[in-house]
Amino acid sequence: MRNGKIGVTTENIFPVIKKFLYSDHEIFLRELVSNAVDATQKLKTLSITGDFKGSLDNLVVKIKLDDVAGTLTISDNGIGMDAEEIDKYINQIAFSGVSDFLEKYQDKAEPIIGHFGLGFYSSFMVAKKVEIITKSYKEGATAVKWSCDGSPEFTLEDCEKVERGTDIVLYIDEDCKEFLQKSKIEELLNKYCKFMAIPVILGKKTEWKDGKMVDTEEDNIINNVAPLWAKSPSELKEEDYQSFYRTLFPMNDDPLFSIHLNVDYPFNLTGILYFPRVKNNIELQRNKIQLYCNQVFVTDQVEGIVPEFLTLLHGVIDSPDIPLNVSRSYLQSDANVKKISAYITKKVADKLNSLFKDNRKEYEEKWGDLKLFVHYGMLSENDFYDRAKDFSLFTDVDGKYFTFDEYRTLIKDNQTDKEGTLIYLYASDKDEQFSYIEAAKAKGYSVICADGQLDVPALSMLEQKFEKARFVRVDSDTIDRIIAKDNAAEVTLNESEKELITETFRTQVPSIEKVDFMVDVQAMGETAQPVVITQNEYMRRMKEMSRYQQGMSFYAQMPDSYALVLNTDHALIKSILTETEEATKVELKSVLSEIKGLKARQAVLQQEQGKKKAEEITQEEKDDLKNTEESLHKENTKKQEIIAAYAKTNSKISQLIDLALLQNGMLKGASLNEFVKRSVELIK
Repeated sequence: MRNGKIGVTTENIFPVIKKFLYSDHEIFLRELVSNAVDATQKLKTLSITGDFKGSLDNLVVKIKLDDVAGTLTISDNGIGMDAEEIDKYINQIAFSGVSDFLEKYQDKAEPIIGHFGLGFYSSFMVAKKVEIITKSYKEGATAVKWSCDGSPEFTLEDCEKVERGTDIVLYIDEDCKEFLQKSKIEELLNKYCKFMAIPVILGKKTEWKDGKMVDTEEDNIINNVAPLWAKSPSELKEEDYQSFYRTLFPMNDDPLFSIHLNVDYPFNLTGILYFPRVKNNIELQRNKIQLYCNQVFVTDQVEGIVPEFLTLLHGVIDSPDIPLNVSRSYLQSDANVKKISAYITKKVADKLNSLFKDNRKEYEEKWGDLKLFVHYGMLSENDFYDRAKDFSLFTDVDGKYFTFDEYRTLIKDNQTDKEGTLIYLYASDKDEQFSYIEAAKAKGYSVICADGQLDVPALSMLEQKFEKARFVRVDSDTIDRIIAKDNAAEVTLNESEKELITETFRTQVPSIEKVDFMVDVQAMGETAQPVVITQNEYMRRMKEMSRYQQGMSFYAQMPDSYALVLNTDHALIKSILTETEEATKVELKSVLSEIKGLKARQAVLQQEQGKKKAEEITQEEKDDLKNTEESLHKENTKKQEIIAAYAKTNSKISQLIDLALLQNGMLKGASLNEFVKRSVELIK
């Protein structure tokens, strides 16, 4: 027996701090099981090269819990170590035996996990004392026992051990007793070791017998040593991919389809990615890609290696070439990461393109789920737009599908305005915007359905990509103004009539929180609705974009901007104008005469003062203009009060306004109740 001090090799290593090397204490189990698997894989390699002549039967890693002793033991029957190797690979922290082994055997080596020589020391995050009982595979080797309590002091002595291999015995700390619970260890093994290349055994399988759970004779093997992604795609059927998805995500609906990744140059990468059924709520779908390194789970935070829009995919990626930090807990950026990211993007685009070309009908049926990925990709990756534009689709409100080129051909003759701009009409809610859609259809126009989470931002992006094109929501204005033609109808009212009918309706528009209304008049035809509410396209789009883009919160705080449009061709509007003129002409006569005189005086005063410099205008002249403007304001107020007093008595005005509000889902509470009462009265 001898005593000694552990040496720390500083070459190619970050400073080692026992309690802070790993971000999460539970990682210790992954590291120790990985080491055990590596020891077994090394034995396989030695057998291939002829350096080991013994049997490779029953190569396993076993986990054993002892509540009484307070120990957790990880055992393997791999290559083991002798005293010299303990000195080299354990007593010198970060002197990795894997590096030596890989250098010696290179291409002949079975996949090996460890590289840094630090994994073993993660055991001290949860253990107050650790023992290594090991025997080398070498002929005549003597078993040795290494013991350390977490200080630089250790003991190394010969011991008895019949079989080759290594037992790591952890004496668990008082504050880490959870790691002596079978359920906790099984949970961690399922998380980190579910697909390791050597069987990992945790006790025996259990069954319900005589009113309780009892052990059977069968080993409880945690992992699948040959996961689907490690197999050749030619060996697999669609049901294999579906079954594997249910293994990974047992609570999810079946995916749309999968992509099998398999490349060995210029980097090694295997994996299976699935397109889940996702229509909304992007955030709930993230972090469903599991990253493995030689079948050892590393992380599900894969933003560094998978383009952002593809973090919505589910599945697994396995690559020994992905650069990891020293604790194998997260990615480090390098050129390989960029290459892998580009490869995955290309594979996804190629898969979508082939699906579209091979079976367009099936592709169209899946488009409702696929478009979220495609739109996200086009919005976030310019290169992906170039790939995706040929298999991206528009869906019209009747459920028909078109490629971008097909749709442009469909609408270019009819939906080009007088300025030569091609107008793409869209609806974000077919039910709420039904009447606007019908008005567009009556003109022979087509309307796109844009009701997905990223549809509207995608249309804004396409507006920048398409030549001389504009996307406009179908309720943003009257249809004749949205697609303005040379032969557009004109309002036949004179200015005083326009002002009167506008003011009549404006005085009765209800006050709604965070909503601004303006009243406008248009000639929309005798059969069009008498009153229509439209929403300003620019302001609405800015408010919508503020939900997705930082720095646009200003727009989110602004009120919604609507126009109450009066159809001057409709008989109801004409009759209301006539009735208002008749009912108010006596009271308005003197007021309008006074307003006319005051406006004339205001114009003269402004003209005279406009000829002078500011310092040349006398106080008397300033007061004269001010008094004239105040008088004009008073007379205008009188006019509005007269019109409002009459408008309040004409139930048709309020009824038409409320009908327009109701059509847009804006009539609620007391206003809705009043509308119902008025409707009953009008029916009597």
